[in-house]
Amino acid sequence: MRRASDMLPIGRIAERTGMAVSAIRYYESEGLVRPIRTAAGQRQFRRSDIRRLSFVKIAQELGFSLSEIREEMAKLPEGRTPTKADWERISRRFRAVLDERIDRLQRTRDKLDGCIGCGCLSLKSCALYNPDDEKGARGAGPRNIIDA
Repeated sequence: MRRASDMLPIGRIAERTGMAVSAIRYYESEGLVRPIRTAAGQRQFRRSDIRRLSFVKIAQELGFSLSEIREEMAKLPEGRTPTKADWERISRRFRAVLDERIDRLQRTRDKLDGCIGCGCLSLKSCALYNPDDEKGARGAGPRNIIDA
């Protein structure tokens, strides 16, 4: 049974998350939170929505799209506060994506160390050089970085 003290108005949720009320309404329209409407039509949020919205904010800062966030959050239970195990399932997927991004960034950084400022005076030793588009057969994009 839900207690009135478990529910928070949108202004309080905005204070707790540091988000604008308009952003919270937008995330509601995107299906990321589902407040309950009072008889007067006012939005009332569960305390657990603070964590949900905070997760959205952090995930976006990490470069995840709203569709990726929505897909993962759809796996969270409705009507009850998500448990640590619920959040850990999402965390495992996001961790794998972040690890791949970190690896790609490190590979890019390491290859660019030799290029920045060199003016490509030696194309034979350039890590990004792709004569005759040989790497194009492996797919689109900077294959020397992606495939490393």
